Amino acid sequence: MKTPFYEKHKSLHGKMVDFHGWFMPLQYSGIINEHVRVRTRVGLFDVSHMGRFRIEGPNSLEFLQKLMTNDIAKLQENQASYSLMCHDTGGILDDLIVYRIGGETFLLVVNASNREKDFEWILEHATKDKTASAASTKIEDITDRTALLALQGPLAQNILQKIAPDNSFDQLKPFNLTNADLFSVKCIISRTGYTGEDGFELFFNSSEIQLWDKLLQEGSDSEIAPAGLGARDSLRLEAGLLLYGNDMDKQTTPLEVPLGWTVKFDKKEDFIGKRALQSNVARKKLVGFEMLSKRIARAGNEVFLAGKKIGSVTSGGFSPTYNKSIGFCFVPPKVQFEQMVDINITSASYPAKITGTRFYKRDKQVPR
Repeated sequence: MKTPFYEKHKSLHGKMVDFHGWFMPLQYSGIINEHVRVRTRVGLFDVSHMGRFRIEGPNSLEFLQKLMTNDIAKLQENQASYSLMCHDTGGILDDLIVYRIGGETFLLVVNASNREKDFEWILEHATKDKTASAASTKIEDITDRTALLALQGPLAQNILQKIAPDNSFDQLKPFNLTNADLFSVKCIISRTGYTGEDGFELFFNSSEIQLWDKLLQEGSDSEIAPAGLGARDSLRLEAGLLLYGNDMDKQTTPLEVPLGWTVKFDKKEDFIGKRALQSNVARKKLVGFEMLSKRIARAGNEVFLAGKKIGSVTSGGFSPTYNKSIGFCFVPPKVQFEQMVDINITSASYPAKITGTRFYKRDKQVPR
């Protein structure tokens, strides 16, 4: 599959790869260059491969409350929330963002790898749920009709303000959204992203592909440049943002990764997986690690403590911001921060230190 911007990527000499069935740019000028540009200036990502579902109707809120672990009822119009969908067993089916774009109209953005599975799951439960009958709740997959671009970096706001001076983007809080015309293209703009940096995500009609070129042209003073999946992955890793399929899956509960805060046991409505999670005893936990050498640990590398295997790496890579190798791994709950472990890479062991999962915080001074 191809996003609406496939030809744009090719014209910019993007290195195209197959990502869950989508032809996507891995990099343009280089992963490290693109990573640093997003941290210091601004980068433009095509994230149109992400799944987008529209759910609307008088009972849509009540229906979503049963699917989501977070409390969607707290959302005001033009607000968004990060949430999980869980199986009856408490395992994570997907992590996603729920946007309330109207009174009873919601937009869900799900992982590209889970798009079909998630949509089938939602439809299946709609048929079982009397409050979500076809007559009262409309559920659509609008992925192909819409495009999604992410403008990320400390200068992202400057670019949008220049294009749409009548909008107060400086007043738009994180996980809030607004409507704006950018070069006469009607957009829903949310202050969200997957980089740990300030930024925005732009939803608009998939026929308006000229917006890609317009943003790059208008952002030239801010040294904007396109960025690919490689930089997106290294940015999210530094920021402690998890990747479904690597750091969590159906066999992982929210309590075993740093996502327990998304589970609202006290909300009025029951949700799928609540009972299982209430009695869940975490058998593992996801932590971060820093390699003490330049070797890079990758998903699947085994983690050892005192010569005994205790877990495995889920994500790993080089951190351009801190010039070191970092990653996430599952270990037993008793393992403590600052504890030393060994990670097996190509049949040799290399020392690493256990840390928290968040390495980068933009409100703290970091190398620029």
